[in-house]
Amino acid sequence: MSNAVAHAGHHDAHAAHHPALQHHFDTMPQQKEAAVLGMWLFLLTEILFFGGLFVAYMIYRIWYFEAFAEASRRLSIFWGGLNTAVLLGSSLTMALGVRCAQTNNRKWTVNWLIITMILGSVFLGVKVIEYRDKFANYEVPGPSFNWLYHEQHEGAAAAGEHGATPAEGGAEASGHAVKMTADQLQRTTQIYFSLYFTMTGLHALHMIIGIGLMLVITWMSMKGKFDEHYYTPVEMAGLYWHFVDIVWIFLFPLLYLVERHT
Repeated sequence: MSNAVAHAGHHDAHAAHHPALQHHFDTMPQQKEAAVLGMWLFLLTEILFFGGLFVAYMIYRIWYFEAFAEASRRLSIFWGGLNTAVLLGSSLTMALGVRCAQTNNRKWTVNWLIITMILGSVFLGVKVIEYRDKFANYEVPGPSFNWLYHEQHEGAAAAGEHGATPAEGGAEASGHAVKMTADQLQRTTQIYFSLYFTMTGLHALHMIIGIGLMLVITWMSMKGKFDEHYYTPVEMAGLYWHFVDIVWIFLFPLLYLVERHT
C-alpha cells in the first residue's frame, strides 16, 4: 500500500515538473485546459467564418436554384464521394494517432500521423484534378468564364455521333429542360462557381495548414517530445483536423448534390 502511494506521489511530482510545463501554469492539467479552451475559441471563429459562407450559398441557391442545379451537374460525384471517403478515413487515423499519443506509443503515433498526412495529400490531389477540369472547360469565374463551352463541346460530340446539329446535340447531351436563357445561365452559374471555388479553396487551404501542423507534431513525436503526461499538441491537431473534415461533410452535399436526376 505504501509503495503504491509513493509511486503515485512520484508520478504526480513528475507531471508537475514536466519540461513542457510553461512557467505561467501551475500544473499540466491546468495548461491543457487553457490549450483546449483556446482551440475551441479558435474553432468557434472558424465556424462563424464558414457559417457565413454557407448562409450566402443558401441564399443564392434559393434565388437561382435552377442555375445552381445545372452547375452542380458539372461536378463529379465520383471525385467528391472519393474525397469524402478519404477524409472520413483520415479522421479515423487521426483519432488513432491521438490515442497512441495518450498511451505513449511513439511508434504508432508517428505511423498514424503519417497515414493521416498521406490521406490529406490524396484529398488535395483529387481537388487538383477537379480544378484542372474546371479550367479546361472555362468554368472558372472571370473574363474567360464560358458556361456554353461544355454544352457546345458535348453538343458537337453528340451531333457527330447522331447526325444532329450541334445545338440539338447539346440539348440532348444535357438531358435536362432548362427554362433560363443562355445569358441568364452565363451570369448565375458564375455565381455558383464563385462560391464553389471560394469554399473549396478555403477548405483546401485549411487542409494544407493541417498537414503542416502534423509535420511539426510528427517531428516532435519522433524526437520524444510527448509522453503520457504531455500530448496536448497532438490532441489540438486532432480537433483541428476533425473540424476541417466536418466542414467538408457539409460542403459535399451542398455543392455536389444540389439536385441530381442522373
